[in-house]
Amino acid sequence: MPEIDDLFAEFDVPLLTAGVDEVGRGPLCGDVVTAAVILDPNNPITGLNDSKKLTEKRREALYLEIKEKALSFCIARASVAEIDELNILQASLLAMHRAVAGLSVQPEFVLVDGNRVPNWPYRAQAVVKGDSRVPAIAAASILAKVTRDREMAEFDTVYPGYGMAGHKGYPTKVHLEALKQLGITPIHRRSYAPVRAIVEAES
Repeated sequence: MPEIDDLFAEFDVPLLTAGVDEVGRGPLCGDVVTAAVILDPNNPITGLNDSKKLTEKRREALYLEIKEKALSFCIARASVAEIDELNILQASLLAMHRAVAGLSVQPEFVLVDGNRVPNWPYRAQAVVKGDSRVPAIAAASILAKVTRDREMAEFDTVYPGYGMAGHKGYPTKVHLEALKQLGITPIHRRSYAPVRAIVEAES
């Protein structure tokens, strides 16, 4: 992450800084999951990067290492019902708020992946592509993705036939065909167009 030194200098980031990221805006089902992480400079973690750029095996190994070495971490979420009620952006910001509020060590500064910062009392800065530029955000992205991927694999056994373990809820051809054949489940987001169209067709 060659840009990190410049980034910290630009934002005058204090040592006790949390990184925040979310996973699950695009899928048609399941919660949106967020994580907040404050890394320990005395316990460095090698190989942190955007979770999407890591293999599943590497993500799983880093997931355990982050939970072991971080000064503080919290995994939070917004439910399917909240996504449908608020919209996915507002639900994601709410989940981020919950993740930071749940840290056992409250941060002096928060770096958030993307271009939006929740309405909260913390000093904060949004960082575009932060999961590739800021180690704490990368750590948060790994915790969030591993958590959500595991949940979708569990849902695959609860709702067989949808292929959730493979596509993780994203609108793939397999998922869309399954929706047409099997209908929607309680974990599908009714506010999302492909799901809403099926609900309206059945009503």
